[in-house]
Amino acid sequence: QVQLVESGGGSVQAGGSLRLSCVASGYTQSSYCMAWFRQLPGKERECLAAIDTDDIKQIARSVEGRVTISRDDAKKQMLLQMTGLRPEDSAVYYCAADRNWSGFWYEEIEYKYWGQGTQVTVSS
Repeated sequence: QVQLVESGGGSVQAGGSLRLSCVASGYTQSSYCMAWFRQLPGKERECLAAIDTDDIKQIARSVEGRVTISRDDAKKQMLLQMTGLRPEDSAVYYCAADRNWSGFWYEEIEYKYWGQGTQVTVSS
């Protein structure tokens, strides 16, 4: 059974940093493309960053320069390092995975497996 578990969320002041972790189980992570999404209340999920099996990274323009995505397949872990956090970054952050991208890396439909989410709250 495929499972993704996020951790590392919490409360931080504006300008601060957080590192989110996603640990995978139930499949060979190195064979999967992975991504970080976030969802604000009442909004659709937004893809922030994605990384494919060749370690090619994609970063959404909305967070470019403030986030770094990485993966450690030996640990079955994907990380999202966020800096310069703003109150508008407050959201539930999700990791997602699937074998490949048949379309666009930033679309929810590309990912079959999802974590339960971790809350990030940024105060001003």
